[in-house]
Amino acid sequence: MSAFEDLMSYARDTTALGEIAGRLGWDQETVMPRGAAAQRGAEMAAIESVLHARRSAPEVGDWLEKAEAPDEVGAAQLREIRRAFDRANKVPARLAKELAQVTSEAQGKWAAARADEDVSAFLPVLERVVELKREEGAALAAGGTLYDAMLDDYEPGITGAEIATLFDAMRPRLVDLRAAVLDKPAPKGLTGMYDEKVQMRLARKLARTFGYDMNRGRVDKAVHPFSSGSGMDVRITTRTNPSDPFNCIYSTIHEVGHAAYEQSIDDAYALTPIGHGASMGVHESQSRIYENQLGRSRAFTGWLFEEMRDVYGNIGINSADEFFGAVNRVHNGYIRTESDEVQYNLHIMLRFDLERALMSGDLQVADLEAAWNDRFKADFGYAVDRPSNGCLQDVHWSVGLFGYFPTYSLGNVYAGCLHHALREAVPLLDDQLSAGDTLGATSWLRENVQRHGGLYEPRKVIEKATGAPVSEAPLLDYLEAKFGALYGL
Repeated sequence: MSAFEDLMSYARDTTALGEIAGRLGWDQETVMPRGAAAQRGAEMAAIESVLHARRSAPEVGDWLEKAEAPDEVGAAQLREIRRAFDRANKVPARLAKELAQVTSEAQGKWAAARADEDVSAFLPVLERVVELKREEGAALAAGGTLYDAMLDDYEPGITGAEIATLFDAMRPRLVDLRAAVLDKPAPKGLTGMYDEKVQMRLARKLARTFGYDMNRGRVDKAVHPFSSGSGMDVRITTRTNPSDPFNCIYSTIHEVGHAAYEQSIDDAYALTPIGHGASMGVHESQSRIYENQLGRSRAFTGWLFEEMRDVYGNIGINSADEFFGAVNRVHNGYIRTESDEVQYNLHIMLRFDLERALMSGDLQVADLEAAWNDRFKADFGYAVDRPSNGCLQDVHWSVGLFGYFPTYSLGNVYAGCLHHALREAVPLLDDQLSAGDTLGATSWLRENVQRHGGLYEPRKVIEKATGAPVSEAPLLDYLEAKFGALYGL
C-alpha cells in the first residue's frame, strides 16, 4: 500500500470512532437517564483521548510527508487530515480530554439550570468551560487571535474581523426593516392548543416531504433540536409546544436541511475526512434555505395550510394568505430558534459580540447575564423576563461551541445567494412547492452543494453553485421584498 492508502485507511477508522462519539452525544440529549451524566462525561473523555491520540499520532505526520494525492478528491482528503493533525498537535492531550469531560457534564448542568431558571447553578461550570476554551484557543492561535482560532473549527478561512464587517453591513438594513414592519399591524396568528403526538406525526411527514431518508435516520425529541451523524446514520431531533405547532414544524424542516446534506454526500466519501459538510456556515445554508426560502414561502405554506387543516380541523385561519401571514409573522420574542427571518440575525449578532468578549477577557462569566440583558434591551427594546429566555436559552456555550454562533448568519447569507441561483435554475419552483413537491429545489441543492461534502473550501462551495461571489445583498433583497409585500411597506 502507498502512504496515501495507509493514511486513508487510518483516517477511516478515526472517522468511524468520531461517529461513535457523536452517537453518544445524540443519546445524551434524547434518551440517556439524567443520573448518567457524570459517567457519560467520563466515557466522552475516554473516546476523546483515543481520537486525539490518533489525530496527533507521529505516523500521521510521516504519511502526510510521503503521501501523494491521486486526484482532486485525494488532495481534499489530505487537506482535511493535515488540518486535523496540525490542530491536534497544538492542543495538549490532557486539555482535549478535560474539555470533553467538562463540556459533557456542563451540558447536563445547563439543562437543569435552564429548567430551574437558575443562572447561578450554571455559571461555575461555564466559567471552567470558558477557561479551558481560552487555553485551547491560545494553543491553536499560536500568538494570533484566540477567537479566530476558534472560528476555524467551524468556518475555515474567515476571521472575526471579517464577520464583524459583514454584520456591520447587514445591521442597518435589518434594523430599518424591523422598525418598518413592527410599525404595521401584525398578521393574525394561530390560537388554541395542538396535540403534541399529532405534531410529531406531521413532523415525520414533513421530514419525508423534504427528502429525509427515514431508512437511514429517525426523528426524536430533545430540549434543543439538532442533527447528528453522517452517511448511513443521520438522526434529527425536534421539539413540541402545545400552543405553538410552528415551533415543531420549522425546527423539523431546519434539521432536515442539515440531515439531507449529510445523507446526500457522495457515498465514496463515507467515513472519510471529506464525508461531511464543508463548514457549519454551508451546513446552515442548507437548513435555513429548507426552513425559510422553501418552507416559509407563500407557495409551500399554501400546501401546508391544507395539511394543518387535515390533521387539526379548524385552526382559526381562514385562507392560505392568512396562513402565510401567520407563518411569517414578525413579532417580539426572546428565543433565537423561534425568531422570524427579519430579526434572527440580530439575535446572532448579540451572541457573536458577547462570546468574542468572553474569549478576549473583556467580559467575565459572572457578568454574562447582566451583559446579555442589557444588550437585549438595547437591541430589541424590551427586557428579558427570565433566564431561559435569556442567557440560558442556547446549549452552545455549555458544550464549548465558541465560534459557532456566527455561522448561523453566514448560513443565512449563503442561503440568500443559493436561493437567488435556485430561482433562476428552477423557474417552476413555486408551482412545485404549492403542490408540496420539494424535489426540484432539493435536487438542485443536492447536485450543486450537498453531494460535494467537504471537497471544497466553504466559500468555494457557494461560489461554484451560484457562479457569483458571496454577498449579503441577495439575502437582504429577499427579506425586504418578502416582508415589504407582506406588510405593505
